Amino acid sequence: MTRRILRRTVAIAVAGALLAGCGGAADDGARAGDAAAGVAGLAPIEPVAAADKITDVRGKVVAPERTPQRVVCLVAVCDDMLAELGMVPAATNSSLLAHPRFLGPEKAKQVPVIPGGFISPEVEAILSHKPDLVIGLEDTHGKLAPALRGATTFWPVQPKKWQDSVSYLRSLAALTHRGDQAVTAERRLREKLAAAEKAKSDKTALIIFGSDENFGVATPGIDVAAGMFPLFSDYPWKSRGIEGTYSLEEILAKDVDVLFVETIAFGAPGEKLSKKMAGNALWSQIPAVKNGKVVEADPEVWAKGRGTRSLGVVLDEATAALR
Repeated sequence: MTRRILRRTVAIAVAGALLAGCGGAADDGARAGDAAAGVAGLAPIEPVAAADKITDVRGKVVAPERTPQRVVCLVAVCDDMLAELGMVPAATNSSLLAHPRFLGPEKAKQVPVIPGGFISPEVEAILSHKPDLVIGLEDTHGKLAPALRGATTFWPVQPKKWQDSVSYLRSLAALTHRGDQAVTAERRLREKLAAAEKAKSDKTALIIFGSDENFGVATPGIDVAAGMFPLFSDYPWKSRGIEGTYSLEEILAKDVDVLFVETIAFGAPGEKLSKKMAGNALWSQIPAVKNGKVVEADPEVWAKGRGTRSLGVVLDEATAALR
């Protein structure tokens, strides 16, 4: 197997583990343009009314037996939404809450962790927390629905663009009767997006992710954070589905000015991806590398967060680096 084929194969595997639940190639391509839609011309933010039942952005009906107070999060966007609504999950399998813009490391330690990891959370552990609502990614956790049926309500979410993240937040706010908090969060994100659009940079940006030299490129339509980048920078990267990613040769040809790197650790934290790439001759020729404009981004927020608070952090950090 050649080095390039090996790199492509591992990159696809990493992408699948990181971005599971984000949709297939055909749907990604159809929606990539929507993901880049900004805030100009959007209708004013409407109040969120309390509701016992909602139909979400994907047409899924969610009707918990009672107003959710105990929510178990199987995906980080759930933790993000609860944080925006002033709630804490009954249990989680994400590390997002340890970020200082969320609970912080000490308070996050008090939130129980569901064993089994992101891919295979244990049903018995989930139910032991007596949840009113369980939120997971449809493609990854949909298989748990039969085991949870009758004991709790399972809500499969699948955000593909920042507008989806807002819609999911508003739906959860309706169910939890916390509409004011959702409106505040939506307004905050819109204001950040509007400011970023107004000060759009002409610099070329790139987000890559991986654990070693077998990296992937984050693209709109697959990665929610990457979907915002065309609003405030030159971001020429398009989804290639699951068939492959960009080579270093292709990246070098784009004259990347600012490079954001998400180191994906499977197990104990290891060396940063940017340091592992440092010995590659092509890597060292990228303008962003030459000029010291390589930013190691927190993958818990940038890749996994997907909610309005995480996207706000991405906007703050990205626009600062692109100035």
